[in-house]
Amino acid sequence: MGRLSGKVAIVTGAAEGIGVIYAKALAAEGARLSLCDVISPTGVVAEIRAAGGEAMGWVCDVSDAAAVQAMVAATDEAFGGVHVLVNNAAVFARHVQKPLTELSSAEWDLALSVNVRGTFECVKAVTPVMRRQGYGKIINIASGTVFKGVPKMLHYLASKGAIIAMTRGIARELGGDGIRCNSIAPGLIMTSAMRQRNSPDTFAATVASRALKREALPEDLIGTLIFLAAPDSDFLTGQTIVVDGGSTMN
Repeated sequence: MGRLSGKVAIVTGAAEGIGVIYAKALAAEGARLSLCDVISPTGVVAEIRAAGGEAMGWVCDVSDAAAVQAMVAATDEAFGGVHVLVNNAAVFARHVQKPLTELSSAEWDLALSVNVRGTFECVKAVTPVMRRQGYGKIINIASGTVFKGVPKMLHYLASKGAIIAMTRGIARELGGDGIRCNSIAPGLIMTSAMRQRNSPDTFAATVASRALKREALPEDLIGTLIFLAAPDSDFLTGQTIVVDGGSTMN
């Protein structure tokens, strides 16, 4: 029996990158998965099923309220509930770092629309289901950059700072319904996209800032994710856990 046997989890942004790692980790603990992304998560669904898990996938833009509502309703109908929501979908890898004076209004709006409003739409959609159950775990994905004020990423920083504030507000508002809301704030995670976008000097500087002197891998987030999704953390809400090897210490 896995720690999430009998639970249903939605993971957004699950077709590639860290979202795939999240999905597989939850499935390995026995969760039934509903995966969505703006590109089809069919490949991930097939891998989970081949490993003996249960999963289905949707093409869904999290900033589209109607699409999110339909995805959650279909998940509830197919699996009989939603116990865990992982708000992973975000605009990041496609961002080009630039000074705030060079940021366009369109770039700003895209980051806030996907990263902030997308999270809001997903939380809003699952809340009635979780209230009906009297139980739920909402896991938002913030960023360690919020605590450092990393330059030339103001739109991204603003969006992830909002996630931390939203996590606290959601926890207060929904706690009486048995719904917990926490967030994970990863440091710079070594993915293929990150390696392509950054110079070796960037990674070296990041590693040097950490108490644990190595690169961070997507797998380093799994322990925190499962802890927040599982009953182990049932008395924890409104918190942001920074997973960055000790680069940031609050």
